[in-house]
Amino acid sequence: MGEVKLVGTWVSPYTYRIKWALKLKGIAFDYIEEDLCNKSALLLQYNPIHKKVPVFFHGGKPICESMVIIEYIEEIWPHNPLLPTDPYERAMLRFWIKYAEDKGPSMWMVGEGQHKADQNSLEMLKIIEEKALGDKKFFGGDNISMLDIVLGLGHWLGGEKLLEAHKLHRLHVWLKNFKQVPVIKEDLPDLDAMLAYLRRQREMSPATH
Repeated sequence: MGEVKLVGTWVSPYTYRIKWALKLKGIAFDYIEEDLCNKSALLLQYNPIHKKVPVFFHGGKPICESMVIIEYIEEIWPHNPLLPTDPYERAMLRFWIKYAEDKGPSMWMVGEGQHKADQNSLEMLKIIEEKALGDKKFFGGDNISMLDIVLGLGHWLGGEKLLEAHKLHRLHVWLKNFKQVPVIKEDLPDLDAMLAYLRRQREMSPATH
């Protein structure tokens, strides 16, 4: 099927989306760690528009943007599907993916000190819990789906403590279950190490005025 490569960085949740999708499907790939403070010629050549990771290569052809890449992976390797086979269920899952993508990190920003923003974020999480997750183990039922991968962003934003504190029990259990799946568990960045790294990067960055 052609050589598979992934250019990413270990602190990026969008890089992990691609890693998880490939590993859940059992697809071997080469990983290239990118230094975003000193962007490589490879990154600048193959993602000249955004100059960001991830960049995915299949058979020498580059693809950018994490959701575009995951959809491509699903089409090329349909085994261990990340989307339901039923067209209606597939459409509904894509609806919730778009909802989560449109809201982005703001959905997890409860406790940022602004009452209105806190309420909006909490309402988004309640909607996801009640309407998309329901009583299922994962958003895909018994198996991880594309939506689970997208909402894995919660790990980077202190999701477990946040969900527990605000009594979002079903989402709290979901995130714990998600992080215990072997493919996910073996490839999650340590939050303390990640925060320390990001602090160092900010300290090293030149001051702006």
